[in-house]
Amino acid sequence: MDDASLRNRIEDLVAEERRLLEESVGRGPDEERHQRLQELKIELDQCWDLLRQREAHEEFRLDPENTSVRDESTVEGYEQ
Repeated sequence: MDDASLRNRIEDLVAEERRLLEESVGRGPDEERHQRLQELKIELDQCWDLLRQREAHEEFRLDPENTSVRDESTVEGYEQ
């Protein structure tokens, strides 16, 4: 996935996240929506991590194609 495709994927995920959050206003808990929001959070973290990897490779003149999606436990373990 190239940088532009990755950015488009991030935008799509953010749009879905916003839609789900807007739908939840004034409603009670919804387990299905909560689960999907958790999935979106993880996928967004993975996409942002991959984009940062690619940008770092480009900055140091390395091949950005030599990057890969890191697993959930890795990206969710980062300190903010």
